[in-house]
Amino acid sequence: MADSVAAGLGEEKDTETEDKEREKLTGKSKIKAEKNSSPSEVTETLGFYERNAGKKGKQSSLSDLSLFRFIGTELTRGYFLEHNEAKYTERRERVYTCLRIPRELEKLMIFGFFLCLDAFLYVFTLLPLRVLLALVRLLTLPCCGLSGSRLLQPAQVCDLLKGFIMILCYSMMHYVDYSMMYHLIRGQSVIKLYIIYNMLEVADRLFSSFGQDILDALYWTATEPKKKKRAHIGVIPHFLMAVLYVFLHAILIMVQATTLNVAFNSHNKSLLTIMMSNNFVEIKGSVFKKFEKNNLFQMSNSDIKERFTNYVLLLIVCLRNMEQFSWNPDHLWVLFPDVCMVIASEIAVDIVKHAFITKFNDITADVYSEYRASLAFDLVSSRQKNAYTDYSDSVSRRMGFIPLPLALLLIRVVTSSVRIQGSLVLVCLLLFYLGMITLKVLNSIVLLGKSCLYVKEANMEEKLFQTPPTAAPGRASSKTNRSRSTAPTGNPAEEGVSPSITSQPTHQAESPASSPDPSPGPAPGLPPSSSDQFLTTPDDSEEKDLPPDGAQLKHRAPKKDLLEIDRFTICGNRID
Repeated sequence: MADSVAAGLGEEKDTETEDKEREKLTGKSKIKAEKNSSPSEVTETLGFYERNAGKKGKQSSLSDLSLFRFIGTELTRGYFLEHNEAKYTERRERVYTCLRIPRELEKLMIFGFFLCLDAFLYVFTLLPLRVLLALVRLLTLPCCGLSGSRLLQPAQVCDLLKGFIMILCYSMMHYVDYSMMYHLIRGQSVIKLYIIYNMLEVADRLFSSFGQDILDALYWTATEPKKKKRAHIGVIPHFLMAVLYVFLHAILIMVQATTLNVAFNSHNKSLLTIMMSNNFVEIKGSVFKKFEKNNLFQMSNSDIKERFTNYVLLLIVCLRNMEQFSWNPDHLWVLFPDVCMVIASEIAVDIVKHAFITKFNDITADVYSEYRASLAFDLVSSRQKNAYTDYSDSVSRRMGFIPLPLALLLIRVVTSSVRIQGSLVLVCLLLFYLGMITLKVLNSIVLLGKSCLYVKEANMEEKLFQTPPTAAPGRASSKTNRSRSTAPTGNPAEEGVSPSITSQPTHQAESPASSPDPSPGPAPGLPPSSSDQFLTTPDDSEEKDLPPDGAQLKHRAPKKDLLEIDRFTICGNRID
């Protein structure tokens, strides 16, 4: 047995050694076959030429070196752009879009500037007349014995509130010493003033975003129908909050104008240079962010408001400087280069910012015509009989431009800078008022004509005859209503809106209670947006959480245009 086992092991070892020898022989044969099968011709690899024959390679001359052949190939090789035509066409269109941005942007800026100017002149021209008419009606109507009619219309109540706010705030502004504020700010260092100016810009945006809400709350509280259950703190607290807001905002703009005045009067102009460089920092903060078309509309409105505010601040600075130099016209030419430099830097920054934002986000230049049409639609709709807001308030909500604090500051500066004594005071005031009201009327006529043209070009005439939207609840109230609703009563495949939407008061005709065939389109009388929803629709998760509240309710629209969504929001004052 032992001999047989040993013999078996020996045979296995012999077979293993034979297999290894066969593998070595086959490997060597493959290598020889590859060498023999390789071409003996000259091969080219990135311009390097190799010959298989070793003796011939050693005897090659210097002209056959690969370096010279490589350089020659690089100098003579070619390529064809038409092989990727779509890519290069897209790049060319981007260049053309950047070239069109300055023209389209400035057309929007000019139109928006005159919109702000129209709302600003309204405070000086038509608002005093409307306040007088409301006072006359308030005093004469009880004497006539017309007890059945309404004492004041809602618009007249709002006009009276605006007039009282302006009078009270103007009387409070007399206790603010502009000269003391100027010398206090001038005594600070340059870096402190730069930080102060940046803080004032941020505070101005925050005040503008919250200020119009305070004013709207006052107007609605004063004109709300008495049939409803009282859900507010009263008209007087709202009025005091509005007065406090307008006064503080006017003080903030005064400090901002004073800081700009100090920069103009500095000897080395270092502060003015630093403040202008702050505009270019804005490019860094906005260009490299993702922007949708609606977000760009928000930023465009903010730029319009900022540019108009800067023009008024420059006017205040010129008035204060001219007063210090006894209205010498030669000093105006001294200020003129600095004023032009500030305006030019503002325009250049806006153009560069919008050009690169549209380039990086693939937005065409035609979007600015849509923005202009949306602003024009607000102007045209405010002139209708069934308008639900005043035009100046519509501009305030759309752009965040609130004219009351700025007008109050300008009145304070003009009355303290321009001093006319004698009988010429009334004559000068009358001529100045007639000139301003003439400018207001001409500006309104031109704007209304241009707005009708823009609305017609954008095919928005049908939207003018739609019923105005009712007030939509906030996000918090809608979430509470969603949590309270438990059992759906309609088709489970359809989504409804919060029941609080249907309970909002409206003076328009209500839709029928039930609909046999509810379509997935948006209900015309139910706005999908609230005060804290900016040009966006709810997320998919929120849409799935919405329970259906009945067959009569319809789908919420997946996406709305600029007019339907941004009607009651303040553009340009949200810091995203």
